[in-house]
This record gives sequence, C-alpha cells and structure tokens, in this order.
Amino acid sequence: MQAFFIKLLFKLPKSLLIKWSGKDQIVKSYRKLDPGFQYLLKLFEDRDAQVDFKKPAAEVRKDFDEGRNVIASSLPSNIKTTDHFVQVDGAEIKIREYAPESIGNIYPALVFFHGGGWVLGSIDTHEAFTGFLAKELKAKVFSVDYRLAPEHPFPIPLEDCEAAFNWVKKNASDLGINPNRVSVGGDSAGGNLAAALCIKCQQESVSMPKAQLLIYPVTDLNLEQPSIDEMAEGFFLTKEAMQFFRDQYLENEDQIKDPLVSPLLADDLSNHPPAVLATAGFDPLRDEGDKYAQALRQANVEIYHRTHDSYIHGFVNMMMINGVDHALKRICDDFRKIF
Repeated sequence: MQAFFIKLLFKLPKSLLIKWSGKDQIVKSYRKLDPGFQYLLKLFEDRDAQVDFKKPAAEVRKDFDEGRNVIASSLPSNIKTTDHFVQVDGAEIKIREYAPESIGNIYPALVFFHGGGWVLGSIDTHEAFTGFLAKELKAKVFSVDYRLAPEHPFPIPLEDCEAAFNWVKKNASDLGINPNRVSVGGDSAGGNLAAALCIKCQQESVSMPKAQLLIYPVTDLNLEQPSIDEMAEGFFLTKEAMQFFRDQYLENEDQIKDPLVSPLLADDLSNHPPAVLATAGFDPLRDEGDKYAQALRQANVEIYHRTHDSYIHGFVNMMMINGVDHALKRICDDFRKIF
C-alpha cells in the first residue's frame, strides 16, 4: 500500500514535486535534475533513509534494506520465477530464473548481476527490474546471488558470476534457452562484473557472451574521474560510499590496477561482444561509464550508449518515477538489436 501511494505521488505535476523538494530545481552545468528524482532525494532525507558508511558492513546492509522500502517495486505480471542452486568451490549460490509468457520453445538468455557495491543488494532488491527485462526482452533472465564482500572479496564475486554464466550455457537444453544467445549484464557493481567477465573470457581464450548490458557500471576504482568529485554527495550514490565499497571489495590497493577490477584500464577491448551502456548525469560514476563506452567504440566494438542527463544512480530500481519505465524500454530496444 505504501508503494502504491508513493507511486501516485510521482504522477503529480513536476512543478509541485520541485516545490515539495524545498528548493529550486537543481542544476549542474547544463544538466537539470529531474523533478521526480529531486523529490525522491527529499523523501530519503525526511525518512532518514541515508546509509551511514562509517558503520560495519553488516549494519550498512541492514540500513540499506530498510531504506529501499521507499523505492520498492513489484515483479511484473506474467513472469514465472524458478530458483536454481549451483555449487561453486564448495559454496552454494542461488540463481533465480525469470521467464516471460511463452514465446516458443527456445529463449535467448541474459545472466544478470545485481548492483550494490559488491557489498549490498541481492536477487530480491533487483527483482522488479530483472522481471522487467524478461518481459521487455522476451528472454529468460538469470539473476545471480553472488557472494558479497567483505566476507568474500575480489575475485570471489567475479568467479561466482563466471560460474553462473558457464552453468547457464552448460544447461541450456534443460533451461530451454539458446546456448549461442547467452548474454551478460548488470548495474553499477554488477555492470563492473559483467564487463570484467568479458575481459576474463578474453584472457582465458574462451567463448564470449553474446552481448553485454552495462548500466552505470563501475569501470575505474581509482575513483579519480571528474564526476566522482562533481557529484560527490547529495545524489543517492556518494563518493564516500564508493570509497567504502572499494575498501570492502579489495584486499590491497594494487588490485585497483587489475582490469578485472577496473575494466577501463584494460589494454585490449577488441573482439569484445557488442554492448549497450547507459549512464546517468547526476552520478559519480558518469564519467568512467562514458569513457568505457568510448574505449569500446575505439576498439571497434558495436555499442549503443545512452546518457540520461537528468537521472541519478540507481534509476533502474526507481520505476515509480515518471519517464523511467520509458527510458528502460529504450535501453531494451537497443539491447534487442545485439543479443
């Protein structure tokens, strides 16, 4: 019921949302923050939904789970879910399958890695979006509950994602999917894992995913791109949060230079699968995402790059805001061209 009323709020006139945010529309350079996001940030502030990244990781997770109630969305109708369990190095990880209404016997597949700085998030936090992808792409989406840092630092989350990708391909016949049309994707840290998996496949000379869907991905953990400081605070994801995530994910600073950690530092991106990459204007990760799109293009990789200048980080989980669902449909339109 709370989610229903919050969704109604965001259908009100933009001028009213700006007024209720308590300040004039926020402008950075030529970018104007969408009124819906501006009001959402006010809601976070009023409900004390901000996460304190000075706390231990376990407490940060608890605060994050409580705060996400403000933006919780539901799974689309006519999407069937099935949980699978895969053994990885003596551990068990869950992979949730999202299947749309039947379109035939064989589906394309997307193996999806959720965001959350390698520390937060789960299959459940991204369920509305992964269900949306299954419905819009008319594909089976396999969302991976990879193990999280700091309990499981780099490279364990990446290895879990690689194992999940290989499991989906190996079991394609039983899963009802085309083994030659298995793509990878993710948002934020999940986008990082998807890009890193493509680099890892190249390093190991094994078959690549069919395509990659990268939504505001982390590509440079040096955290020195201009937007890191320009959008350091006030827009959901902060510079402080990124520093916290990096410290939890990595065991030493030398790992920052590893292209499996910072894909933007890879020497060779040629022969990578075609990509769709989306960035947000009011996002500390904006510039590294834009630069990774440029690097892929310079390597002659087919890429569709969508910039959302008025959006904030995390918008895929904020579909109650007017316009976001249409933006996500355009991203899906691009992805259908390549996967």
